[in-house]
Amino acid sequence: MNSNGFSSMEIEFIRKHHRHHLTENQCSSALVKHIKAPVPLVWSLVRRFDQPQKYKPFISRCVVQGNLEIGSLREVDVKSGLPATTSTERLELLDDDEHILSIRIVGGDHRLRNYSSIISVHPEVIDGRPGTLVIESFVVDVPEGNTKDETCYFVEALIKCNLKSLADVSERLALQDRTEPIDRM
Repeated sequence: MNSNGFSSMEIEFIRKHHRHHLTENQCSSALVKHIKAPVPLVWSLVRRFDQPQKYKPFISRCVVQGNLEIGSLREVDVKSGLPATTSTERLELLDDDEHILSIRIVGGDHRLRNYSSIISVHPEVIDGRPGTLVIESFVVDVPEGNTKDETCYFVEALIKCNLKSLADVSERLALQDRTEPIDRM
């Protein structure tokens, strides 16, 4: 592990797949999660731009307009308790070969302006079994009246909840020995 807590393998994936172009008034961060479930299962949840509520606990509803393709928009309803009720998000990248999903928030009633995120999914071995390394990074404007640290802390807390939930859902399905991708559910 290096000084920022990432392994050399994690740093390599971040360098390769998680490039963000920051302006002066933005913050950015990357988070990692090790999941005891195989990549096809984890990716089958992550790639569902049309159904983020399958693992994201703060989303109550999602409606995608048109076909699922780059540039598609989704309207997300956020559960009460967060400082938002809706978010409009655009699919920027969906790469089933490299297992990369990127989204950009383009509207909604929240303070996440110019937010974009990249999530990548990588195979690894955990306790001698197929596991998954998930990396999620983001860049976002720092809202007026907030510091970069406060903004990053808030977004990181949301992502940590999402990644923990992704791990919980994936590991529960893996324990049921559901090794096939769950697209058909």
